[in-house]
Amino acid sequence: MVKEYRTTRNDVALPYKWALGSTWTRFFDGLKEERILGIKCKKCGKVFVPARTFCPNCFESMEEWLEVAQEGTVESWALVNNKFYGQVKEPPYVAALIHLDGADCNFNHFIGGFDLSDIQKVKETIEIGTRVKAVWSKEKHADIYDIAYFEPVK
Repeated sequence: MVKEYRTTRNDVALPYKWALGSTWTRFFDGLKEERILGIKCKKCGKVFVPARTFCPNCFESMEEWLEVAQEGTVESWALVNNKFYGQVKEPPYVAALIHLDGADCNFNHFIGGFDLSDIQKVKETIEIGTRVKAVWSKEKHADIYDIAYFEPVK
């Protein structure tokens, strides 16, 4: 006898709070002060943004804080123009990997400050290698959205 399996749809929302710990708290406090803080590995010398408690390469504890530039280079990007469940921002928006000057990794954030309704104009404005700079939110909450977005450097 062959068993038949059926599925049914069930959308689950799971609100939660997570403990930031001292490293994330300091990183977000820096954003509230309009400073992007990185943390440097004493063994390999790499600087990570956002900050981490240990080096993902060496597994060494990291304690040396430094401020990195508010400018960087676009390494990859995607225009999001469709809505989906759980979205944190209303489309259209550009999500990008940005290599901040002074960091040794990419930082995931939004690119904005110009019309995103025309894909051709977006492609003319943003490409891999485009220089961008942080634009700060007027109201700060010590979270990642204290940086409203990054905009292309003119």
